[in-house]
Order: sequence, then structure tokens, then C-alpha cells
Amino acid sequence: MAESIMSKAATMEIPINSNGDTRALPEDDSLEQDLQQVMVSGPNLNETSIVSGGYGGTAEGIIPTSSIKGSTMHHSSTSSSAMAEEATRGVAVEKFDIMKKWGLNTYKCTKQMISERFGRGSRTVDLELEAQIDVLRDTKRKYENVLRLARALTNHFYSMVQTQHALGDTFADLSQKSPELRDEFGYNAETQKLLCKNGETLLGAINFFVSSINTLVNKTMEDTLMTIKMYENARLEFDAYRADLEELNLGPRDAVTLARIETAQNEYQDHKDKYERLRSDVSVKLKFLEENKVKVMHKQLLLFHNAISAYFAGNQQQLEQTLKQFNIKLKPPGSDKPSWLEEQ
Repeated sequence: MAESIMSKAATMEIPINSNGDTRALPEDDSLEQDLQQVMVSGPNLNETSIVSGGYGGTAEGIIPTSSIKGSTMHHSSTSSSAMAEEATRGVAVEKFDIMKKWGLNTYKCTKQMISERFGRGSRTVDLELEAQIDVLRDTKRKYENVLRLARALTNHFYSMVQTQHALGDTFADLSQKSPELRDEFGYNAETQKLLCKNGETLLGAINFFVSSINTLVNKTMEDTLMTIKMYENARLEFDAYRADLEELNLGPRDAVTLARIETAQNEYQDHKDKYERLRSDVSVKLKFLEENKVKVMHKQLLLFHNAISAYFAGNQQQLEQTLKQFNIKLKPPGSDKPSWLEEQ
């Protein structure tokens, strides 16, 4: 429409009168109106329309841009929903595969365990390593008994020290209130206070002994036994997959069976590598545990003997020297009680 208007304007003759004024023509009015209409009704960037007809035509064939935007947004939301649904489906499939592998592995291991228990299946045995593991478990049981008795001794001795402390305070009070027995009560009060002080020193040594034995039994030995448990589980899995491979090798050799044999061979090799790795770890840990046990027990047994002997011999200096020798620091009286800030 604009091009027709411009061509019309270019080919039009504009007559001029004698005064230089243009003559008013009907065509001028229509041209001016068309130009104003083009300038006023320019393209709306926010509400662009696609017109199939000419300028000023009917509304038929006009497609609002808003409908195009709406359809694009709907398509985008549909694509996002499809992607989210696909991701959820992928996670579900992955979890299903994990459960499937776990169930199959549990079935094979349970089958192998039952076969071994009823004597129908064979198991891999390392005689030397099995003997060391049995010795460790027996040692742990005996050390747990030592720990239990040492804790009982600590509790009983603590009660005795508290009783001596109370008895010394009572003797001291009676020495002030009984002039005729002041000296006798005073001697006994001093004796009980000295025994109480030595008893607290001995308690420090026994507590250190108990703490060291507890660390050895419930941390060091327990860590090695956890590795042994992993090793035993790996051994059971290795034998289960070994038995499965042997069973497949005894069957027919068709295409499906050969594929299953290849898969079983790969699984067998993986579990064999895991079993051998854990067996090596157990051997190393047993060796270091034995060395650590000897070193720790040598120190703790020497401490226990020297402290007990010095206490019951009444040798206060030897008892204190024993604690210094093993770098044992006694807690000041009342240090076990919570501070006033902690009680708030």
C-alpha cells in the first residue's frame, strides 16, 4: 500500500498558480490522508499481526502473535515435563538394576552358605590365616575379661578411697570434739588422709591402664576384626561365583550358555581379585596388630605392677615416680564436676 502511495505521489503533476500557491486537488487530500494513516497505524511491536490481504482489508486471515507465543510456551513446558519424566524413569531403572544385582548376589551367597553348612559345597581355606584369625578372636575374648575385671577393681577401689576420705574427715572432727582422745583420733585422721591421697594416685594409674586396654580391645582389635569380616564375606562371594561358573561349565555349550559363561567368568575374576586383596589386607593388619599389642601390653603391665606394688608397700615416692615415668597426670579434685556455666 505504501509503495502504491509513493508511486502515485511521484507521478502526480502539481500545478502552480500565478502566485506560486498550489491548487487544492481531491487527489492531494486522499494522498495526505493515506500518508497520515500509514504514519499513525504503523507496525505494533507488541501486537504484531500477519495480514493476508491488502492494507485496509478485512480481518480474515489475521493471526495474532499472542497465539503463536502461547503455543511455543506450551511446547516448551511439554518438553520440560518429558525431560523430567525421562530423568525419573532413568533413576528408577538404575535403582531396579541395583536391587536386581543385590538380590542375585544374596541368593548365590545364601545358596553357597547352605551348601557349606550341609557339607555339599566346597570352600576356599587359607589354613595359616584362619589359625591367626582364631587366635585373635580368642585373645580378644581374654582381653575383654581383663578389661571387665580391671573396671570392677577401679569401681571397688574408688568406693574404698571415698570411704577412707569420709572416715578421715570424721576422725578429724572427733579429734576436735574429744579432748581426751584428740591424739588418737588425730593419728587415724592423718593415716586415712594419706591412704586416700595414695589411693587417688593409684586410681590414676589404674584408669590409665583401663583406658589403654579399652583402646586396644574396642578400637584396634575391633578394626582388624571388621576387616576380617569383610574378608570372610568376600570369600563367601568368591566361592559362590566360583561354584556358579563350575556349574555352567558342566552344562551344554550353546550360544546362550556361552554368553552366560563369559559373564560368569568376568564376575568370578572380579570377586577373586576382591578376595585376594582383602586377604592381603587382613595379613598385614594381623601383623601390625600383634606388634602393637606387645608394645602396649608391655608398658601397661609394667605400670600396673609398679603402681600396685608401691601402693601396698606404702611407698608414696615410688608411686608418684611411677606416674611420672609413664607421663600420667592426675586430675585435680573436683575436675569431674561440671562448671557453674555448664550447669546453667
